[in-house]
Amino acid sequence: MQIENKLSELGIALPHPPAAAGNYLPAVQSGNLLHLSGVLPMDEGKITHEGQVGADQTVESANKAARVCALNAIANIKATTGDLDKVARIVYLAGFVNGISGFADSPAVINGASDLFVEVFGEGGKHARAAVAVAGLPKNATVEIQVIVELR
Repeated sequence: MQIENKLSELGIALPHPPAAAGNYLPAVQSGNLLHLSGVLPMDEGKITHEGQVGADQTVESANKAARVCALNAIANIKATTGDLDKVARIVYLAGFVNGISGFADSPAVINGASDLFVEVFGEGGKHARAAVAVAGLPKNATVEIQVIVELR
């Protein structure tokens, strides 16, 4: 319950894990790796941040969207494993930012997710990552992340 206690200390309540929106699973375990499907910034089934960064969203608001995505990813990890203390480390984070043409600050946006993983999992939250701008995302979401987790 160390991670659950850490979440409580940080004042973080996990959302309900988002359901799959199609014919796929929110997470699949292969060996000791847990692969999470793409996670959007959702709360209670609704997108919290819509539109492109540089037009509809700022880097700061998109950073918050990435944090919401990470919260949903943690909720999916818990729903799949039943215990967040099974997380050995966050291995990889792929971050996609719905940005205007030429948008170059994707790393600053995806830091919202990266920072949360480190806050919650400490050294085990540090990961390899990609942060790229794209022309659009499902449901016009501002951010989407995909995560690979190593389990104990």
